[in-house]
Amino acid sequence: MKTFDFIYDFASPNVYLVHKIMDQIEARSGAKAAYVPVLLGGIFRITKNTPPLVQFEGVQGKIEYQRRVMARFIEKYDIPFQFNPHFPVMTTPVMRGAIFAQDKPYFMQYVDLCFDAVWQHGLNMGDLEVIEKTLENAGLPAAEIMTGIQSPEAKDALFATTQAAVDRGAFGAPMMFYKDEPFFGKDCLDEMIEWIVNHG
Repeated sequence: MKTFDFIYDFASPNVYLVHKIMDQIEARSGAKAAYVPVLLGGIFRITKNTPPLVQFEGVQGKIEYQRRVMARFIEKYDIPFQFNPHFPVMTTPVMRGAIFAQDKPYFMQYVDLCFDAVWQHGLNMGDLEVIEKTLENAGLPAAEIMTGIQSPEAKDALFATTQAAVDRGAFGAPMMFYKDEPFFGKDCLDEMIEWIVNHG
């Protein structure tokens, strides 16, 4: 089966929104998403990019327009969403957890849980106690994952995936790669799907 890489960090609301319709993207494209955990802040630092709220601060109408685009997307796909009161959430621990969980049978449950915790339930998933309690409540092996989160191996691996994404051309998220073709943002999903279908 064809695959495309999905560059993700739980910190981004737009990445969350794409994740929530991933089953539709996969069905329409005939390709499976391979989730690639990164630190979005690390990508910004390496590429000298800045978050939209910083980049467009002071640009009249720009941030308001982006909020309208997000609201339309949420309405179109009926996605549960609330803006996290702790934003920007420092997601380094849970992204290291994603690295640890990648080869575990509960990986996608972990990914779903973390995305929903940040963008549906407004939790501070940068707080280790909150993370552990959230994992326990979901029935995941919290002690195992918390140990993995704090391991030097997870730290080094997350740095490596972040650098590798930048080396491929990533400068933000959500970003997808089909083979060597990059696609950035939730607004390019139709274009990406068409490209995958036509360039099998």
